[in-house]
Amino acid sequence: MAIKNPSDDKIKEILHTSKRIAVVGLSANPERTSYMISEAMKNAGYEIIPVNPSVDEVLGEKAVATLQDIEGPVDIVNVFRRSEFLPEIAKDTVDIGAKIFWAQLGVENEEAYDYLQEHGVTTVMNRCIKVEHAKFK
Repeated sequence: MAIKNPSDDKIKEILHTSKRIAVVGLSANPERTSYMISEAMKNAGYEIIPVNPSVDEVLGEKAVATLQDIEGPVDIVNVFRRSEFLPEIAKDTVDIGAKIFWAQLGVENEEAYDYLQEHGVTTVMNRCIKVEHAKFK
């Protein structure tokens, strides 16, 4: 089915009620978009969990290799990987019981979207979480 993002009201609700964000593909390089956006979200009061098997720590937070390595619940899975990786990450998101899947600006995949919809996961694709957060402060 065609990708349809939630309404602005729903996105506002997500951002006001979710506090724990697992960031898949979070880079330790301060010049990378994933770092800058995650830093801004951390500064806004969100707990950031770096998910990247290539790093030990980002933004002062211990990194994990996979979503399955995270202890405790995750509110949002925020993805900074290329679109072709979304189906696998969508399956991992369902496996850990996260309620929100968020693919950053320029990242979308209809197969992943359909899978997430079938499993009741609220899905945002091709939108920047930092931009959306700034709209609804």
